[in-house]
Amino acid sequence: MQTLDSRRELLFNFYGRPPLATTISLALQHLVVMIVGCITPSIIIASAAGLSQGEQVLLIQSSLALSAVCTVMQLFPIGRRFGSGLPVLFGVSFAYVPSMQAMATSGVGISSIAGAMLVGGVIAVIVGIFVRKIRLLFPPVITGTVVFTIGLSLYPTAINYMAGGSSNTLESVTAQGLNEALVYGSWQNWLVSVLTLAAVMLLNHKGRGICKLASILLGMLLGYIVAMALGMVSFSDIGDVAWFSLPQFMPFGISFDISGCIALGLLFAINSIQAIGDFTATTVGGMNRNPTDYELQGGIIAYGVSNMVAALFGGLPTATYSQNVGIVTTNKVINRTVFTFTAGFLLLAGFSPKFAALLTTIPQCVLGGATVTVFSTIAMTGMKLIASQDLNSRNTTIVGLSAALGVGISQASSALSQFPEAVTVIFGQSPVVIATLMAILLNLILPREKA
Repeated sequence: MQTLDSRRELLFNFYGRPPLATTISLALQHLVVMIVGCITPSIIIASAAGLSQGEQVLLIQSSLALSAVCTVMQLFPIGRRFGSGLPVLFGVSFAYVPSMQAMATSGVGISSIAGAMLVGGVIAVIVGIFVRKIRLLFPPVITGTVVFTIGLSLYPTAINYMAGGSSNTLESVTAQGLNEALVYGSWQNWLVSVLTLAAVMLLNHKGRGICKLASILLGMLLGYIVAMALGMVSFSDIGDVAWFSLPQFMPFGISFDISGCIALGLLFAINSIQAIGDFTATTVGGMNRNPTDYELQGGIIAYGVSNMVAALFGGLPTATYSQNVGIVTTNKVINRTVFTFTAGFLLLAGFSPKFAALLTTIPQCVLGGATVTVFSTIAMTGMKLIASQDLNSRNTTIVGLSAALGVGISQASSALSQFPEAVTVIFGQSPVVIATLMAILLNLILPREKA
């Protein structure tokens, strides 16, 4: 019979059953770190698409449940070609938000996101099959430029949310009979968002243990309480929502928009390569080895297939969560049971429309105050990848010109007005696509500097 100490040692092995209490506490730690990042993209896209309250609940519910499914596919591989068999967590990714916002507001509808996810999933599977050859096209200077541009492109979203959400004009708030504190740009919105931001920063830099790990969640909780005191939170729509419900098959339908498929398809290719970085960080930091070719290939193929499944059940695109990789490299806990429990908690949350409805009551100013730190971290993660290479003339040209064209064209709203609408959707509304293509092109054509 195993002793308690020997069972605790199983935490540092992928297989085995460690003590239940320890397993649950470690699983909740992972859940706390990722839950905000998992739900916020769904709320942002639901708002951009103008979904009803019921549809917002369904989108959040599906995204949580499908994140759990994507994680389980990685933890329990089938053979050597499907699933990484590594201690990783998958959740809805902010990387896709700029392109999905463009699709949601351009009239093609949220159903086109599902269609683009199916195409993107196929692209990810192809990348997985040929990963050893394709990854040569994406050195750190390329992936860093893309991640940096994603962070930059999300800043306006955070500021709009801090001000209350640009859809909350005085007319719309009055028409809905809502508290005028919700009006865009009101002092109440800025007060709540700044207090939320200050709490997140204080806990992140001065907190210890769970307070530091859950700094974003705790900061949002403080902002939520202040917003309630100012009359900015309403629970009127929660009472009639069911406690338990399974995700629906194709709840928003599926349609295929060529421009949207191209935009998300490129991001799926990029995130497939980015996943290699997270898989590698997990094995190096938590398992003291590099990932095998089969682990990388199986992980990326499962990533593509799981996103195709998510598309069919109304979820949003998922990706590896680097913050959870950071926990693994810190505490060295790699036991599969811990991550399975985390996926189980996500699944339970996804099966509860009541929980999803409660999340829709979070004022946008609270989300803005919390996510501006997340978006800045994304941008700086890209900067770290860039800085890992020599910042010579060639590399600075690739980064600077790609980011300048991507962000510049997307910010100049009428820059592509004389082109067909499809061109505007692909290149004009999300800076990530142009930045990605330019970075790849410049990396191929610019002569390499001699050592």
